Amino acid sequence: MRALRTLLIIAVVLGGLFTIADRLAVAAAESEAADRIRAKQGLSGTPDVSIRGFPFLTQVLGGKLDQVDVAMTGVEARAGGRTVRVGELSAELHDVRLENGYSRAVAASATGTARISYDELRKTSDSDIALGYGGNGKLKVTGSVEVLGRKLTRSVLSTVSVVDGDTLRVRADEVPGEGIPGIEELVRQRTDFDREVNGFPAGLGVRKVEATPDGLKITVTGRNVVLAG
Repeated sequence: MRALRTLLIIAVVLGGLFTIADRLAVAAAESEAADRIRAKQGLSGTPDVSIRGFPFLTQVLGGKLDQVDVAMTGVEARAGGRTVRVGELSAELHDVRLENGYSRAVAASATGTARISYDELRKTSDSDIALGYGGNGKLKVTGSVEVLGRKLTRSVLSTVSVVDGDTLRVRADEVPGEGIPGIEELVRQRTDFDREVNGFPAGLGVRKVEATPDGLKITVTGRNVVLAG
C-alpha cells in the first residue's frame, strides 16, 4: 500500500509538471503566433491568439492544432479600390496545419466576423452621401440630386447583400418619386452601389453582410486560410 501510495504521488506530481510545461509552451506559442500575424498583416497592435485543446504539446508533435482563435484590430481591407479600416476581425480557425518547420500555419477551415463602420464605408463612395443604420437590418442612405434646377435631398432604406463572395451590393428597397419623371433613376445613381471587398487574410471571403447600429457586420469564411508564414 505504501508503494502504491508513493507511485500515485509521483504520478500526480509528474502530471502537474507536464500540465505546467504544456501551459508554458502554449503561452509561448500564442505570443510567437501573434507577432507573426502582426507582421504578416501589417498591424499596428498585437492580435489576441488563443490555441485551444489539451494537451498542446502532443498537438504540436502531430503537426496540427485543433483550433486557434484570433482577434485583431487595425486590419486594412480594400473596398471599391480604396482602403477601409476594419474595426475588429475575429476568427475561429480549425485543423491548423503546421508547415515548414512550424514557420507556416494554414487552417483547413475558418469562420469569423468583421465590422466596418459607416464612416469608413462612406469613404469608398464617389458621391456625396451619408450612411447610417435604418433599423430592421437596413442601411439608410441619404443623397442629394438636382431636378429642374432644384436640389432635392432624399433618404432611402436599402438592403445590403453579398455578390460573388467578394462584393457588397447596396440597393434601395424603394425610392419616393413624388410623380417627378426620372427622379427614381437619379436618386438610385446616388444611393445604389456595389463595392468589391478584399484584403482579408489569404483564404477568407465574404459570405454574409448585415447592417447593425455599429456598422456593417460581415461574416467571413474560408478554406486553407493562411494564419502565418
